[in-house]
Amino acid sequence: MTSDPPARRRQRGPRPVPAPAAAGNDAEFGDILAVLGQQLGEKVAEAADPGGRRRLKGVHFEYAADPRSVHDMAGGAGYSLASNWFTQLLAQLAVANSITKSQLCVFLFVAGGQVPGTGIAQYTQQEITDGLNKIAAQKGGKMITRSTVNRAVQALCGYHWVEKAGNGRIQMNVRLWFHGNSTAQHDVLAEIAERHDRNPEAFPYAVGPEGAHQEELDLDFGAHTAVRGRKRTG
Repeated sequence: MTSDPPARRRQRGPRPVPAPAAAGNDAEFGDILAVLGQQLGEKVAEAADPGGRRRLKGVHFEYAADPRSVHDMAGGAGYSLASNWFTQLLAQLAVANSITKSQLCVFLFVAGGQVPGTGIAQYTQQEITDGLNKIAAQKGGKMITRSTVNRAVQALCGYHWVEKAGNGRIQMNVRLWFHGNSTAQHDVLAEIAERHDRNPEAFPYAVGPEGAHQEELDLDFGAHTAVRGRKRTG
């Protein structure tokens, strides 16, 4: 009667690697790679285990800028998006005296006072007048009158830069200047189009004054431009 063989002791440490395979023996070579891969995986798991004794050393982390961070803009009123073409056009029209100073000032004041995401500025003409006169009143300088503001608003409506929306509200042409994201802008454009029966010549398209077309934009101040008008004051 033979006795049972003694129980094998549990071997600690890496498992023995089989002897190198003979040339051309792909099966045995695959076994070697499998064992090496398994042992390597165990070592990596030990190093990554927060409860283990081993820790990764010499690892550096880099953090990208938060894409949600906002611009560093002066003041507490936020900022708006403006058409680059229209911004340059404003400057050209002012140099050519094709718009009045009061029209430019009224438009910029209204554009900066939009309720975010609506394209609406909630100003009466008296509120626009008082707002424009704020610094002039402090310095005792010449101030704009309400009647001048009224004429400027009428001209801006004719240019399709703004539109009266009733109850002391002014609708901005949001293709020129808008306080809000692209989704909100498209929603506002859809609402405006619905009010105007989707007429391509109605507000907010066909931007004036006459000659104010993108293809005629010319930044050469030394040349004669197509945008001309009589000299205006006020």
